[in-house]
Amino acid sequence: MKKKGITIKGHPLCWHTQTASWLLNLSNEEILERQLMRIRRDVGAFKGTIDAWDVINEVVIMPVFDKYDNGITRICKDMGRIKLVKRVFEEARKSNPGAMLVINDFNTSQAYEILIEGCLEAGVPISTIGIQSHQHQGYWGIEKIQEVLERFSHFGLPLHFTENTLISGHLMPSEIKDLNDYQIPYWPTTPEGEERQAREVVEMYTVLFESPYVQAITTWDFDDDNKWLGAPCGLIRKDNSQKPAYVELKKKIKEEWMTSLSLVTDPRGNLEFTGFAGEYEISCLGETKEISLKRTPKENYQEMVMG
Repeated sequence: MKKKGITIKGHPLCWHTQTASWLLNLSNEEILERQLMRIRRDVGAFKGTIDAWDVINEVVIMPVFDKYDNGITRICKDMGRIKLVKRVFEEARKSNPGAMLVINDFNTSQAYEILIEGCLEAGVPISTIGIQSHQHQGYWGIEKIQEVLERFSHFGLPLHFTENTLISGHLMPSEIKDLNDYQIPYWPTTPEGEERQAREVVEMYTVLFESPYVQAITTWDFDDDNKWLGAPCGLIRKDNSQKPAYVELKKKIKEEWMTSLSLVTDPRGNLEFTGFAGEYEISCLGETKEISLKRTPKENYQEMVMG
């Protein structure tokens, strides 16, 4: 993956779901130490290979989670959200000082904003804010996406849409409160659903691409095979054939949102072009150089003058 220029992110280091059952045999102090040991082990061992981590996942619900007993909910209830977040982030930072460290949550309410604000005031070294967007019950729509972007961008930190799900089959009933409670034996992709998914993927990703704060989008998932809840959420089907969403998103990323030009310099040897923020290769007379166009909160592209 690294050789192909793909950035790898670890997910997650601390989470109350799918924890080891043997943690329940330990005291809260021992549970915390085992959690910190796990962070030291993984972040340290993968330094240089994995330099981006979702450090803690779904903290808003963590101390009040009541589906089943688990060690992480125990220590979060005992310590409080901010103190636990601070400890795990500090451990991750010590293990890899240059890593991108993400706080991640599905809760996009004011409670998440308050948590982030409290963590930043406490000096928690958060690099990036992660926002989940599992839309099994229907597409958020432009207004909600923009409202979420506006509320979470005021912190001035990069945003990752870490778990972005859009369904290509029937939608989950709206009365389901916990998505995990919807368990059915067969959830197929459909032609109508695939066309809807393609429209929603293009619209949502375009809005996110336009935001100067959105640094990354993680599609959940790439294919339909054995996915969470059995949902037809992939860009490709179980047989690896491409859905319309794959085709349309590829057009956006590889054609519309990429700049490929052949230019001639002026008499002084300078050239000027306008392009989207990102990494570029410029070739001239058999020599290739790499440049990077940065974007600011006020614009999503820059004009670059090359000598």
